[in-house]
Amino acid sequence: MTNLVKIRGLRVAFDGVPVLHGIDLDVAPGEALGLVGESGCGKSVTWLAALGLLPPRARVTGSVTLGDMELSGAPRARLEGVRGKRIAMIFQDPSSSLNPVQRVGKQLCEALRVNRGLTGAPARAEALRLMDMVGIPDAQGRFGHFPHEFSGGQCQRLMIAMALAGDPDLLIADEPTTALDATIQAQILDLLARLRRETGMAVVFISHDLGAVAQICERVCVMYAGRIVEQGAVAQLFARPRHPYTLGLFEAIPRLNGPREPLAPIPGTVPDPRHLPKGCAFSPRCAQARPFCRDERPDLLGQQDGRQLACAYPLPAADPVKAVRKQKVLQ
Repeated sequence: MTNLVKIRGLRVAFDGVPVLHGIDLDVAPGEALGLVGESGCGKSVTWLAALGLLPPRARVTGSVTLGDMELSGAPRARLEGVRGKRIAMIFQDPSSSLNPVQRVGKQLCEALRVNRGLTGAPARAEALRLMDMVGIPDAQGRFGHFPHEFSGGQCQRLMIAMALAGDPDLLIADEPTTALDATIQAQILDLLARLRRETGMAVVFISHDLGAVAQICERVCVMYAGRIVEQGAVAQLFARPRHPYTLGLFEAIPRLNGPREPLAPIPGTVPDPRHLPKGCAFSPRCAQARPFCRDERPDLLGQQDGRQLACAYPLPAADPVKAVRKQKVLQ
């Protein structure tokens, strides 16, 4: 299958300090891909760089293609023809994305005018349809309301409606549920999954919440210190993570069943990009690390089970029978 988006060797540096170190990533049409990792690992920067949304002080190299169209280093006119129309992005805090002094109906109509050329009555009708689609009650009556008259979850729904205004092939959801309570989070995740089924668009879901990723994604990329360290199917990684960092993310999740036990956090913090370790960036925090890890940086290589892994001493592969049982539980 031809990939919708192909990223090769994407590197980003701010004021000469590298923060992304050669990202290779594919997104297939209609696929749901999750990017997970601690804050500061480069998840959001990857896609901001891909869409040319980083500030001028950022130096971006590498290749980002949408179909046959090269986006990296593309002129502004080409990027503006892609943003919103082919690739849309929703952000973590909807209250800072909506204009507080403009009515939401006007903002939706503006997105429809820019992305699809709709104005007047057709734009209003389509805006109301989008509000209904994302679950805004009484869309007709609330069309003229201001953002502060909506709840946090409803504002996020409005941002999703604005992202859908251009009928995109790919929706990038950057931590869209972080600022919401658990009940509203579940509703937003259900909404994204339903819209993906109904529209056929691909979704890239950026999050530190492994549970949310498992709910809507088919494939996961685990990022650490500006690199992808493990990549594979959701069921595969959840059944048996093989990179020590991926395992650490799972071990830090509180258990809902069984006796209460202290959490097992990953020691230390993500390294400062200005002072990365010589070898594997995770080696100072890794219980599996050996002298080789501190001197040599592992490449992201394909494994026999189909995943990709960047670790010189990965955790052992699961027993096939146990792995199948765990996958059935996840399903």
